[in-house]
Amino acid sequence: MGIDVLLGLQWGDEGKGKIVDYLAPKYNIVARFQGGPNAGHTLKFDGKKFVLHTIPSGIFRDDLINVIGNGVVLDPITLEKEIEKLVEVGVDYHSRLFVARKAHLILPTHRYLDAASENAKGKAKIGSTLRGIGPTYMDKTGRNSLRVGDVTSPNFLEKYETLKQKHLLLLGQYPAVEFDLEGEEKKWMDSLQMLRSLNLVDCEYYINQALAEGKRILAEGAQGSMLDIDFGTYPFVTSSNTITAGVCTGLGVAPSTIKEVIGITKAYCTRVGSGPFPTELHDETGELLRKEGAEFGATTGRPRRCGWIDLPQLKYTIMLNGVTQLNVTKLDVLNIFDTIYAATHYKINGQLTDQLPFDLCDEEVEPVYEAFSGWQQSLPAGIEYSALPDTARTYLEALERYLGVPITIISVGPERASLILK
Repeated sequence: MGIDVLLGLQWGDEGKGKIVDYLAPKYNIVARFQGGPNAGHTLKFDGKKFVLHTIPSGIFRDDLINVIGNGVVLDPITLEKEIEKLVEVGVDYHSRLFVARKAHLILPTHRYLDAASENAKGKAKIGSTLRGIGPTYMDKTGRNSLRVGDVTSPNFLEKYETLKQKHLLLLGQYPAVEFDLEGEEKKWMDSLQMLRSLNLVDCEYYINQALAEGKRILAEGAQGSMLDIDFGTYPFVTSSNTITAGVCTGLGVAPSTIKEVIGITKAYCTRVGSGPFPTELHDETGELLRKEGAEFGATTGRPRRCGWIDLPQLKYTIMLNGVTQLNVTKLDVLNIFDTIYAATHYKINGQLTDQLPFDLCDEEVEPVYEAFSGWQQSLPAGIEYSALPDTARTYLEALERYLGVPITIISVGPERASLILK
């Protein structure tokens, strides 16, 4: 037994939640290993839509343990709202939800700082979701953050006040922004009662004990590999390691425990917020992809930028993550196109390459495309791979050849049942 990893290979929003929900019955534990409530994992079944921001996507499967790992930054207000939604639909979460004591807490002043910092950047905004994630990770690496385990400490309020005062001092350096600190602080303090009632664990011991007992664990990533703090399109990235390596530090496990790495990619490409996006379409085709794919952020509601699939980018993230199998989502969004394109190379300074440059922000990148015939018909849920139109299979098999990794699951709709196994 060991840990299988499931993560996004693009800029996030690849449909990870649905795939986790489908694969979950094969596992005993689903664990989030990084990120914060800027994540939005959308699941749709029984005609209902659910969006999770912090809780792992296995929570809707009975008898499955869900762990929020120490690599996650946690806002108790957001977590409480998610739990309230679970209670509304009758999900028995309490015995199946565990939170790492070493996970770091997002304070109201972290969100205040996020808003003030982003506002001060003007046109240089990075597209923050303003959830306080960046300032929380800054405090984590600055060694003065608060952690989940601190909420049971007798001097918790003293620790809280010390950090709050530091934040207020920093806020004095920024132009004023509107933020109801008193109101948000009250909600935050009230939400701690819920947090203290949960199963708080030493994640590193909990997960390693589960492995020793032969349990199967699925590590669920948030955001996408191109938003990794080290290897993404810096500085337009998130504040954590979104790649496979983040599992080890985000759950407290050795590299040798990792087995399969399941990489998720859309059949095209999207990005939310600012930053480079080589295959972005600023035309009617981009608008059509957005409309057909309902490409609006699950967390922010922001319209996503859309473009054709970028194969040099995917080769890069497959390499970084050690991907052993691919899942392709939203193939059905391409149903209406008579021609589909895939970028196979970049042209940079007149030279062809299939490698990403040091800094995509500073390079003039011209994608070089290969055209594929579309299928222009619907793709019903539950069909066999062999029943897909020839042109759809030609497109998928070209992706496999170029990327060198087998495709194992294809999603053709938002519902649980809309999956094709290859």
